[in-house]
Amino acid sequence: MKAVTITQPGGPEVLTWTDVPDPVPGDGEVLVEVVASAVNRADLMQRQGFYNPPPGASPYPGLECSGRIVEIGPGVSGWAVGDEVCALLAGGGYGEKVAVPAGQLLPVPEGLDLTRAAALPEVTCTVWSNVFMISHLRPGETLLVHGGSSGIGTMAIQLAKAVGAKVAVTAGTKEKLDFCAELGADILINYREQDFVEEIERATDGTGADAILDNMGAKYLDRNVRALAVNGRLAIIGLQGGAKGELNIGALLMKRAAISATSLRARPLGEKAAIVSAVREHVWPLIASGHVRPVVDRELAMSEAATAHQVLEESGHIGKVLLVVPGKD
Repeated sequence: MKAVTITQPGGPEVLTWTDVPDPVPGDGEVLVEVVASAVNRADLMQRQGFYNPPPGASPYPGLECSGRIVEIGPGVSGWAVGDEVCALLAGGGYGEKVAVPAGQLLPVPEGLDLTRAAALPEVTCTVWSNVFMISHLRPGETLLVHGGSSGIGTMAIQLAKAVGAKVAVTAGTKEKLDFCAELGADILINYREQDFVEEIERATDGTGADAILDNMGAKYLDRNVRALAVNGRLAIIGLQGGAKGELNIGALLMKRAAISATSLRARPLGEKAAIVSAVREHVWPLIASGHVRPVVDRELAMSEAATAHQVLEESGHIGKVLLVVPGKD
């Protein structure tokens, strides 16, 4: 088969679409013929040499995919050859085939085409696990989403609104904020021109955000704590603003607040399966009903992975960038 390989750590130019051995499904796995994958910032970090796959995972980038099952490994039940699926991966989505633990498979939601389903697994699992399973966002509460126009952000807006929460977002352009408003965001903050702590305080009459979904890490740590409400919850899922910051524990104590920091990729299979199961139960009906949808900025051929990485690095996109295997849809 063909897959996107990383010839050496570096820029997008190190991504090469080339021949590699076919994967073989192991115990509890199925083999999926990939129709599409999606680009995540973790893929960019892997390309740069900062985020290696966990032991035993595919060495190729790609943390999600959609496609068709072409082989069932030992010990798998409930799935059949020919099933159209999307999947959460530890790696290997940038290829024509990938072996997937059966617990990380999801059926393609009713009414959604197979290609666009590739935009769902990573964002739905990330948002549901952090905003709802860990931060326990409830109806009537306020969620602050940093990077509201990203793949994660656009999904977080929709899911939070679906459960009756109020949503604040940060983004860097009017176009991105306008799009967030179309998805239902209530409080729009241009981080280039406004202080999100002040804007959240103003919009909530001084109460603050009950939950914050943060992709920045160190750069926003102090301000995120200040923006939290009493009993607020900060979920850190990215390090775009650095890995080391100073935490005012006194401020955290005064607010009786909590901070969690998570990633999906290296979690044990059982934890991933539990998250996938929860997503299928709670999120898939919202997608099937049309209340929630994947937001796709553009589709590129899998062989154009370098271009896709450039798009993410320039941050001009809204939603997900998909990589499509020609002739497989």
